[in-house]
Amino acid sequence: MNNPDFLTTPKPAVALDPGARASVRIAITYCTQCHWLLRAAWMAQELLSTFSTDLREVALVPGTGGIFQVHCGDVLLWDRKRDGGFPDAKTLKQRVRDQVDPGRDLGHVDGKPAAHPQG
Repeated sequence: MNNPDFLTTPKPAVALDPGARASVRIAITYCTQCHWLLRAAWMAQELLSTFSTDLREVALVPGTGGIFQVHCGDVLLWDRKRDGGFPDAKTLKQRVRDQVDPGRDLGHVDGKPAAHPQG
C-alpha cells in the first residue's frame, strides 16, 4: 500500500446500491514502531459503530516507518503525511460516508443543530 498512486486525492464518490455496500473493505494501516495500534483500533471501532453492516470489513494492517493510512477499497481516504496528522472521528466518518453512501445523514457528525422542543 505504499504505492505512489495512493498519494492522490480521493476519487469522486460512486453511489453503491444497498446490496453492494456490504462489500466495502476499510483498511487502517498503522505504524507498529510508533505504537499506533490503539489509535487505529479506536478509529475502526468508530467506523463500525457508525456504519455497522454497511461495511464488510474493517482491517487493521500493521506497518512501519510512521505510516497511518485509511483506505476504502482502493481509495486513500487519509494519509498522516499527506493530510498533516491524524483524522478526527468526524472527518474520517464523513470521508467514509462520501465513498460508501454519499446521501447518508450522519446527524450531529455533519454539524446539524439539535432539535429543541418548544416549551
